[in-house]
Amino acid sequence: MSQDQNQDQKLDGQPDPSRRKFLNTAAFAGLAGAGLSVGLSACKQEQAPSAAPAAPAAAAPAEAVPVEHVGKYEVAPGQLDTYYSFSSGGHSGDVRIYGLPSGRQLKSIPVFNTDCMVGWGITNESKAIIGTKPDGSMKYRTGDTHHVHPSYTDGTYDGKYLWVNDKIHGRLARVRLDTMECDKITELPNVQGFHGTFPDKRDPVDPAINHTTRVFCGTEFSIPLPNDGHGLDDVAAYRSVFSCVDAESMEVRWQVLIDGNCDLVASSYDGKLACTNQYNVEMGVHYEETMAAEWDACLFFNIARIEEAVKAGKVTYIGDSKVPVVDGLRASNADPKTALTCYVPIPKNPHGVNTSPDGKYYACSGKLSPTATVISHEQVLKWFDGGVKEARECVVAEPEIGLGPLHTGFDNKGNAYTTLFLDSQIVKWNVEAAIKSYQGDKTATPVVDRLDVHYQPGHGFTSMGETKEADGKFFISDNKFSKDRFLPVGPLHPETAQMIDISGDKMVLVADHSVTSEPHDSIVIRRDIIKTRQVYTLEDFPHAVKDPKESGVFREGKKVTVKLTSQAPAYSLREFRVKKGDEVTIILTNHDKVEDLTHGFAIPKHDINFAVSPQETKSVTFIADKPGVYWCYCTHFCHALHLEMRSRMIVEA
Repeated sequence: MSQDQNQDQKLDGQPDPSRRKFLNTAAFAGLAGAGLSVGLSACKQEQAPSAAPAAPAAAAPAEAVPVEHVGKYEVAPGQLDTYYSFSSGGHSGDVRIYGLPSGRQLKSIPVFNTDCMVGWGITNESKAIIGTKPDGSMKYRTGDTHHVHPSYTDGTYDGKYLWVNDKIHGRLARVRLDTMECDKITELPNVQGFHGTFPDKRDPVDPAINHTTRVFCGTEFSIPLPNDGHGLDDVAAYRSVFSCVDAESMEVRWQVLIDGNCDLVASSYDGKLACTNQYNVEMGVHYEETMAAEWDACLFFNIARIEEAVKAGKVTYIGDSKVPVVDGLRASNADPKTALTCYVPIPKNPHGVNTSPDGKYYACSGKLSPTATVISHEQVLKWFDGGVKEARECVVAEPEIGLGPLHTGFDNKGNAYTTLFLDSQIVKWNVEAAIKSYQGDKTATPVVDRLDVHYQPGHGFTSMGETKEADGKFFISDNKFSKDRFLPVGPLHPETAQMIDISGDKMVLVADHSVTSEPHDSIVIRRDIIKTRQVYTLEDFPHAVKDPKESGVFREGKKVTVKLTSQAPAYSLREFRVKKGDEVTIILTNHDKVEDLTHGFAIPKHDINFAVSPQETKSVTFIADKPGVYWCYCTHFCHALHLEMRSRMIVEA
């Protein structure tokens, strides 16, 4: 081992915490090395990068919880976790379910990806949800899930739905939480780089409706509108839109034409406002241009006014899209009393906006500024009423918290927890103390604690933290790098979801949970909120084969339908015959009623494999283009005679 390598190890062979400092320096050098005049706000560009101003609380060492307390966070064999954690899988295109505090992965929900275990992207039913080309193949084979958010009733999760975005192709998917399966996908028009999404928490007009009715979607990339090959180089005319999707129908209700790029999205507890933090108000197309201005914005949308404008027909349409578009550009909304939008200036290139559980504040993180900006919900409403002169007056606090702040979660004691990407820390700060400090109180100390994490945290979230029932139990730090934390598995490393106990005055790192690359955002829901189904009913499926006697081969010219059932350990058809060149549709219904008794169905050399849960029906369609004998077999263990569960597909030449 070289001297440098030796210095990188502790005496006990464990990695030196100074690795975190190296990552910090390397990340900052990446920005500085680009030759940009960006720096961090409040840092002189001609000086070397420096840490954020000294805080009263020093960073705590990132040590694991004492051994004697480990059992407090363990989940014993046979016991259930306290929380569900739903996490976007990133460019895997799926949503993952973990149990907390154990960190055990319970399921992967295929959404925008293909999953050959359950047959997502293979069965006719899943293809109809994902969308297909005229030839029946999937319209897109890739997806990039970023943000997951559930439906609300009375300000807290209701266990009905969960929505997740696809950044690549501008799609919004809905997952049913009773079955943990995707049931609808909508592609948004006029959109590229759909990053942030968030449901509303109640109706903005009807006080009797206190549940989610809309889902808001931000657009990150500005493009020519319509993007039909005209105006390719007229970058000054590039624009973005902010979209509203109906929670039940999943149809796009309306869009707002805006300045700047949307990042994440948040909604108010009273239903009146939605907002998105924005970077690139410069409308630059090259990255150095997107970081030129010292001020970007948190953009607020007055939902009732927008819908009044749509109802009144004050809309335009883009290209061949039928979605009504209202004008939310800064120049068109200068008069607060008629404005649809409010652009609140905040320091450069913010990343993340989150609503406090009491509904009073929005917290935006600086990313390129060592600050978090606190915006008053009440003040924004006053601005729309003409009671606030400048939108910047809606800001009530802006504490300096550290380098590279990204995402903020909240507890039930008035504290916020923000990830610091460059500092590789979680910083705990008090919202009311930050407000007092902003008002000039020299005795107020916003930052109350810091904790090192490994390494460079991206998203962070607290248990029930995006509801009025935030419980202040755990903070999960999703870290973008994990070198030295787990057994090496090759160049593509796992990432870490580090669990932190936030129930006391000091944060305590209590667990490292490895996660497959590359998760983005997550939400943590109490297990009592989620009510899942364990067995389907035949009536759920219009094409169900309700009786084994209905099984058989049914021909209409070259189109052949094969109906069969499964009941351990056999299929209702021992064999079936088709002819070469036939378009074959197989409909399979699982007649078992026992919980967890799932069957599979695979056909060799025909790229067919899917699973059917108890009382479920699925179908596949393919061309039988290869004469011969093909053993269709059960791929999902179901019985002592599982290996014997099979049928013959005989393809005649």
